[in-house]
Amino acid sequence: MRPAPRALRGARGAASPRREADRLPGRPPWILLLPALAGLAFLVLPLLGLLARAPWSTLGTRLMEAQVLDALRLSLLTATLATCLCLLFGVPLAWVLARVRFPGVRLVRALVTVPLVLPPVVGGVALLLALGRRGLIGGWLDDTFGITFPFTTAGVVLAETFVAMPFLVISVEGALRAADLRYEEAAATLGAGRWTIFRRVTLPLVAPGVAAGAILCWARALGEFGATITFAGNFPGRTQTMPLAVYLALETDPQAAIVLSLVLLAVSVLVLAALRDRWVDTAG
Repeated sequence: MRPAPRALRGARGAASPRREADRLPGRPPWILLLPALAGLAFLVLPLLGLLARAPWSTLGTRLMEAQVLDALRLSLLTATLATCLCLLFGVPLAWVLARVRFPGVRLVRALVTVPLVLPPVVGGVALLLALGRRGLIGGWLDDTFGITFPFTTAGVVLAETFVAMPFLVISVEGALRAADLRYEEAAATLGAGRWTIFRRVTLPLVAPGVAAGAILCWARALGEFGATITFAGNFPGRTQTMPLAVYLALETDPQAAIVLSLVLLAVSVLVLAALRDRWVDTAG
């Protein structure tokens, strides 16, 4: 076999996750650079304002205040429980959307993603009409089992689950569609059942997608406001999460609101750092 031409060999050798061909030579045009810088400034300046007005000298003391600790504890608890529910229901739902062909799959996928574009307050109203004491299912749950969700901690978890689950489903479905089906087919030819294939082959293949979706889901649940205040209310120690505490503190104690906002900002930065490797791999 004749060796490949030098130019072709050079092109192959130059191939890398960060291709030089992706970078255009020369200076970027000002007509694109100026709006890009303006957009960056618009996104960064509010964060700089938050950092500049933060009470750094009393930050530690304010973080130890009972109001802040209660809101932080409740937020971490409810966001974690909501993420567990999203994993329990969202991973199987993503598998069905990615692997099963049935009439109306596009409609189901659209319904799954509705909470992404639905105003959170509207989502809270919808939850209230469905799971409230006079709702479609809530009335039956209250009369039969004595279970009530509105204005309880469980209601906070359900509200956060409603708005956060689409992030997990989209991430896992994308990972499932990108996974190599040959591994699952090979396991099937060796006699493995559907559940065994899913547990021993499929899940390890899509584990990075599940992890990324769970992190996004947790972060979205932690920052949920509209559906929570509409469906669960704003009761300190029971339903008042950090976003709700920020909203209340703006009227009574702006410094506490800034401290809580800094905590949420720090969580957001940690989430972005945790997902950085996945984004870099996808871009490459």
